[in-house]
Amino acid sequence: METPSDALRIFESMMSQDHFSQWLGVQCRDISPGYCVLEMTVRQEMLNGFGIAHGAITYALADSALAFASNSQGRHAVSVETSIAHLKPVKAGAILRAVAHELHLGQKVAHYQIDVLLGEEKVAFFKGTVYRSSRIWD
Repeated sequence: METPSDALRIFESMMSQDHFSQWLGVQCRDISPGYCVLEMTVRQEMLNGFGIAHGAITYALADSALAFASNSQGRHAVSVETSIAHLKPVKAGAILRAVAHELHLGQKVAHYQIDVLLGEEKVAFFKGTVYRSSRIWD
């Protein structure tokens, strides 16, 4: 079983190479094995033609939270199935928070739920399944 300090070490290792999450402006607010909280601010260049955040932005934030939460268990994990429901529009300047919770941890497969929040209001609901390889994070 990994510890919160192991989870943070894995996050930092992953984040140093994750140029897309860096571009998003993702900040880790909390991480422990199977759990991750990320925040980011929606920027003007992230808006679609309706003047609201492109769906890919909330998706990407949730997907990053999935990656960090699932890998925090100490083994390399990659998504094999994901889906999202967009519940509310998001404007530029919004500070979004993605909260990833582990629902099931198996030997080879794990399942996660990620809520994307604006304040206390849920703006998107994401679920993901990951494949857990035998490769251990150093």
